Amino acid sequence: MLNLATLRPDEYVAEVLPQTQALWAGARTFDEYVAEFVAITASSWGKRRFRTVGIRFDGVLGASLKRYERTLRCGTRTFRAVGIGAVFTPAELRGRGYATALLGAFLDLERRAGSDLAYLFSDIRPAFYESLGFVALPSRTLALRADILPSEQLDVVTLDAGDTAALRRVFDQLEARRPYAFARTPLDWEWQRLRSASREYGGQPVALGVRRGRGLAAYVLGRRVPEADTFVLDEFAFARDDDAHNVAPLLRAAAGDLRKIQGRLPPAPARHALPRGAVRTRTGAIPMLLPLSRAFTAAYRGSAALLDPDAGPCWSTDII
Repeated sequence: MLNLATLRPDEYVAEVLPQTQALWAGARTFDEYVAEFVAITASSWGKRRFRTVGIRFDGVLGASLKRYERTLRCGTRTFRAVGIGAVFTPAELRGRGYATALLGAFLDLERRAGSDLAYLFSDIRPAFYESLGFVALPSRTLALRADILPSEQLDVVTLDAGDTAALRRVFDQLEARRPYAFARTPLDWEWQRLRSASREYGGQPVALGVRRGRGLAAYVLGRRVPEADTFVLDEFAFARDDDAHNVAPLLRAAAGDLRKIQGRLPPAPARHALPRGAVRTRTGAIPMLLPLSRAFTAAYRGSAALLDPDAGPCWSTDII
């Protein structure tokens, strides 16, 4: 049996990050790439829900991955979900089966530990993960022209840290209507805060909302990318069905003078708050899952919600 080892943050910084900068740093400099990783590992969420794992051969790190811990709600039931990210083998060690060995040992350990499912987002070689038993879920992008959205006169406000509690309430109200959804605990919201501050994808972060009295009726989160003439939609929510009409004009306000709006196809029922735009199959960050427990296998096979071709299985803010 292979021995999996938890990699200390300093080990991961020294042995993995220099080799993965070109793959996953995005718009960040190397120093920013490292600083964001260190901030995540030092956070309360990082200490309790995140770690890096690897296998060594003769003292050399042969393969590594990031482990994320989430809870998946299916109706009234909850399941322990373990996320897998950043599976990496150094270039000089590829072709020896190290990543396969790492994943096999990792999944066996998670089964024994009581995890109900594993999930990941594959950028390359989904067939590799399918050979391990993972199932690819429908993943599509939605593209809209900003000028087709209604320009209703809304009292649009820019949201800041003081609006976090209100934003969480609106998100929870919408998510409660979904048959499947990742739960967001206070720790998960801390992770979201750290991610929203990341420079990985570049652009100018936007958080807009519409109030109802002292509360929040709806919000939109995303990034303006002027060089691409695009507003990238990350997430939106509305508190009640009669608040859904706020989403489209909020999106138009977020886009401003940008011509295009793009993002992952939102999950149901949020999907219905947007007009039908151009929908295309994604070629990257494809969501995949693997049932690990009998209980989740039964729940997964008993519902078609995760395979709905007209709605996304999750928000882009759930990507790892």
